[in-house]
Amino acid sequence: MKTLEGGMRIGLTGATGFIGSHFALLAHGRGHQIVAYSRGQKEAPVADETLRQPPQAAHALPETKLDALVHLAGESLMGLWTAEKRDRIWKSRVDFTEALVTHLGTWKEENRPKVLVCASGAGFYGDSGPEIVDEASPRGAGFLADVCAGWEKAAHRAEALGMRVVNLRTGMVLGRNGGAFPLLRRVFGLGLGGRLGNGRQWMSWIHLNDAVQILLKALETERVSGPVNLCAPEAVTNAEFTRQLAAALHRPAFFHAPAFALRLILRGMADEMLLSGQRAMPRVATEMGYAFEHPDLPGAFAALV
Repeated sequence: MKTLEGGMRIGLTGATGFIGSHFALLAHGRGHQIVAYSRGQKEAPVADETLRQPPQAAHALPETKLDALVHLAGESLMGLWTAEKRDRIWKSRVDFTEALVTHLGTWKEENRPKVLVCASGAGFYGDSGPEIVDEASPRGAGFLADVCAGWEKAAHRAEALGMRVVNLRTGMVLGRNGGAFPLLRRVFGLGLGGRLGNGRQWMSWIHLNDAVQILLKALETERVSGPVNLCAPEAVTNAEFTRQLAAALHRPAFFHAPAFALRLILRGMADEMLLSGQRAMPRVATEMGYAFEHPDLPGAFAALV
C-alpha cells in the first residue's frame, strides 16, 4: 500500500476543536507540520504556524504552501433545530465548503494542497435501522442526510483542481474532554441515565484515539479517496450503549427518555440524532489495515473512565 513519504505540511480548520486538536497532536508527533487556520484569538494547542481567517470571508484561507488540507470546522449540531439553526448548519458545512474549494482554485498551483480531507457524518445513511451500512451504501433520507450529501458534493469539486478528496463519515466520537461523553458521564454518574425512546436505534461510535489515527492514515494513504466511515467495527443499540456505560460507571440506569418528550423538546433533532441511527461498519479503515485500539464498547469505556 503506497503512502505519502516524509513529513507533510498540513492545513487544518477546526484546529482548536475536539477532534482537530487531538489530530494536530498526533500528526505533529508523526513528523508533520501543522498550519492551523483560526477565526478567533484562541490558539491551537499544537501548531507550527497559525493563520487568521478573514472575519467577513472565513472561507478565504490565507495562501501558503500546503501538502494537505483537513477541513473539520462547522456549526454544532446540538441545540434546537429551529429554521435559523438548520440554516446555520447548512451554510457552515455545504456553502462554506463550496466557497472554500472555489477559493483554493485561486491559489498558485504549487501551493495548492494535493489532498483535501473533509468532515461529513454517518447521518449520510439516514435511519438505516438494523441493516448494516458501509461506504458503498446509498444515502438515506432526512435533513442530516441532505447536509452530508451536499457537504461531500461540495468537497468533491476539489477533484477538478487535481486534489484527492476524502470524506469522513463520523459517528459518535468518545473522548474524555469533548463531544458527548463528558455530559453522559455526569448524567449516568448521578444515576440519571437511561435509554432514549425504545432503545432499539443503532449507534455508530468510535474512540477518539482511533478516529484521529484513521483520519491520518487515510490522509497518508494515496489510494484512499471518497467516503471513510469513522466508526468502530461493533455498532450497538442505544439500549446496549446505556447498559455498558452504566456498568462501566457502576451506576444504575433506570430512567429513560420517552420519544414523545424528546420530540416535544428537541423538535427535528430528536428524530434524526437521538431516536434513529446507523449500524455503520468501517470497511475502508479495515481495508487500509488499520487495527483498532478500542474495537468494542466495554474496552472503550474502560479506557475513558
